[in-house]
Amino acid sequence: MKPPVDKASLALGAYVYAVLAFIIIPLVIVIPMSFGTSDYLEFPPRGFTLKWYQEFFDSRQWRNATWLSAQVAFLTAISASIIGTAATYAMVRGRSSLATLFQILLIGPIIVPHIALAVGLYLFFQSIGLSGTVPGFVLAHTILALPFVVFTTASALGKVDANLEAAAMSCGASRFNAFRLITLPLILPNVISGALFAFIISFDEPVVSFFLSGVRYKTLPRRMFEDIEQNLTPIIPAIATLLIVLSIAILAIAFLMRSRAKA
Repeated sequence: MKPPVDKASLALGAYVYAVLAFIIIPLVIVIPMSFGTSDYLEFPPRGFTLKWYQEFFDSRQWRNATWLSAQVAFLTAISASIIGTAATYAMVRGRSSLATLFQILLIGPIIVPHIALAVGLYLFFQSIGLSGTVPGFVLAHTILALPFVVFTTASALGKVDANLEAAAMSCGASRFNAFRLITLPLILPNVISGALFAFIISFDEPVVSFFLSGVRYKTLPRRMFEDIEQNLTPIIPAIATLLIVLSIAILAIAFLMRSRAKA
């Protein structure tokens, strides 16, 4: 006799597959469109060409925007990993009564709508002359990337025995040296994973970059928005495809590093 069908499980499974389809279908459409021979967006494409990828790499404007995004993302990854690791250490090892408030402030950028954060940063950076500058982009993106560094670092730091540092300090090491020589090597894979997440979040960030971009400095997402408004050629799907490949590569590296750390 067959067991009765669990309708709730079936409904949940259907819902999960629907969500996955909603996420994957746009990717399935964008990638073929980037190889289309037509000068406008069409799906399915009637031919195959690498023309739009070549136009992207040949265009000085696109290269400048990509280089700016890469610089900002690299500096954001460094600053977010340093600040995030120090903040996580203080949060996990510290005994301050303000630890909960500190934690809320660190993860706040995930909760606050990016449009509200972008407007606030734009008004503040305008008053201190940082709007439309590389340091301004790095500061803003670091705020957005910090929660992801904190999450990845905290998961590793919580598993490291604090007595190891205590033993090192009892042998004469300072707290900083105990952290640098004992704890940091143990949590380093997670710190690097957090830095990789910070890089891709910064590289792909559109809302805050749109507000902070000036005439001279325009990141790749800002440049893509302008092209969509004025031209809307298949070069946009080509760039989107490259960003998808970059994101998958970074996520694969981060996954491998965390897997090795657990092994």
